[in-house]
Amino acid sequence: MTTLKIITASTRPGRVGPVVGTWIEQRARAHQGFATVELVDLAEVGLPFMNEPHHPSLGDYTHQHTRDWSARVSAADALVFVMPEYNNGYNAELKNAIDYLHHEWHYKPVGLVSYGGISGGTRAAQAVRQVVTTLRMVPVAEAVAIPFVHRFIDNAELHPNALMTGAADAMLTELARVADVLTGLRAARV
Repeated sequence: MTTLKIITASTRPGRVGPVVGTWIEQRARAHQGFATVELVDLAEVGLPFMNEPHHPSLGDYTHQHTRDWSARVSAADALVFVMPEYNNGYNAELKNAIDYLHHEWHYKPVGLVSYGGISGGTRAAQAVRQVVTTLRMVPVAEAVAIPFVHRFIDNAELHPNALMTGAADAMLTELARVADVLTGLRAARV
């Protein structure tokens, strides 16, 4: 029974991340490849800029917000990062959320849903791949890139085209498959 956590990375006022996150959450629920689907908004999680005194690999967390974040990520079998592109990279809040933890990310597949202007956030997706693979996460090849994202939003709702919907479904299918394959490695983790 696979648990999918969809993490909406943008926290700034006027953001469209929650609209995109809600759309991918709906696709994931319709997909039926996951027992549980949870949308996690980093703006609501409210992690301060890294304030733990010990390296995350030690798991010696002193703050409740870190312990709560650890429990939330630990409960995931698969993840989706919904992220904007800022200056050809991904946003600082996502990097901060990733850096708070270490072992909790290991052996989990991650799907990338990026959005932005002409590139659709593909440069952000490429940049985050370097970080997640270092944490033993497995980014699936299938991804969703939404160029000129504001063109697809009306009344606080995303209206995807067929390419976006097809990409989302392919990504979710691969996430479910890879999550099953990695189950043994997650279980064996010390």
